[in-house]
Amino acid sequence: MRTTLPLLLLAAVLALPLGAQDVRYPQGQLPYANPFAFGQDMSFVLQAEQRGRVFYDTDGVQKAPWQIFRDHGWNWARLMICNEPSRLGQGLDYVLAGARKLQEYGYHFALDFMMSDGWSNPMTQPTPASLRDLPHAQRVQAWHDYVLRVVSALQAQGTTPEIVQVGNEIGNGAFWPEGRIYYGEEKRAQSHWKEFTDYLNAGCRAIREVDPDIRIMLHVDFGGDLEMSDIFFGRMAEYAVDYDVVGFSFYPWSHGTLMDLRDNLYYTIRKYRKPVYVIETGYYSVPSDYFEKKGVRGPEPETPLGQKEWLQGVAEIVMAAPDNLGRGVFWWEPMSRGRGFFDDATGVAKPVMEAFEKYALPSVRPDGNPRIWDFEPGERP
Repeated sequence: MRTTLPLLLLAAVLALPLGAQDVRYPQGQLPYANPFAFGQDMSFVLQAEQRGRVFYDTDGVQKAPWQIFRDHGWNWARLMICNEPSRLGQGLDYVLAGARKLQEYGYHFALDFMMSDGWSNPMTQPTPASLRDLPHAQRVQAWHDYVLRVVSALQAQGTTPEIVQVGNEIGNGAFWPEGRIYYGEEKRAQSHWKEFTDYLNAGCRAIREVDPDIRIMLHVDFGGDLEMSDIFFGRMAEYAVDYDVVGFSFYPWSHGTLMDLRDNLYYTIRKYRKPVYVIETGYYSVPSDYFEKKGVRGPEPETPLGQKEWLQGVAEIVMAAPDNLGRGVFWWEPMSRGRGFFDDATGVAKPVMEAFEKYALPSVRPDGNPRIWDFEPGERP
């Protein structure tokens, strides 16, 4: 049944009628101003600079990493924030400084609430220490107040994020154990959807109170798993969670093939009518414990060129998503070893840095002519 259900769901969505009345073009979108997100998680860039690491562009010229990314067409950046005290150093002051850097270099800004004091992901979603001993209602209110404080502080310094994630890879819930979600048949009935969505709705409400134009993202890790996506977002509808966009993590060693990603995006968009981002992806440029070292054949060679081609393959799936609702791809994590964007020994940018150039460049019209050619010969301004 597990293999049959997704196929039936996908078939039902594919059968939906499409008509000319459904076709829209994006209002206000000009040439050289496409809003597709070519993004990086830049949470650790500032820390790398503070440790004295030096970085070089593909031509060997030393530059700030923020500038190197921009020069190759990257236009969005994500910063994560942990509840304080943060074991990772990703507290409010650090994020405020990072947001100022993003503004200085002209990035669009997405903020990622980890909903913990450190890492949160499908394997661990610990309740922040400062909230652990509170009863449920007080914890919900404290979470609301924390989100309100963070987003208000970013707004006050003129760096309001355009997207805010309420949680990081929250498919299995958050604030464990109270907000834990299960999918296996033996434990599914033990899921705490009500408690979990209380936290989500509190965070969403806080964001709306600061700025209703901020787009709220729900980020889950199963980018290639259609059935789990349908369960999760179906529950979000059932509990009336107020969100705007979907974020998926999609790694080839965990979440399926590119074809699985394609089908999941198609189904999720057609059923839930939300813009979708692959908010995390990555690939190694050296033999990894997932593929080559394990003797498993991956979708691309684990080489610098294979890393670049993987990212382009993911991007093209997202770009081809229906109804112009595939909105962007983000890499995690450009400063890491093995799957980062800089050679571990030399600090020189790897080929993956150039993966989006064929889609994102040029960023301006270089022929010197105007967009609208309404004047007569001899009248050219």
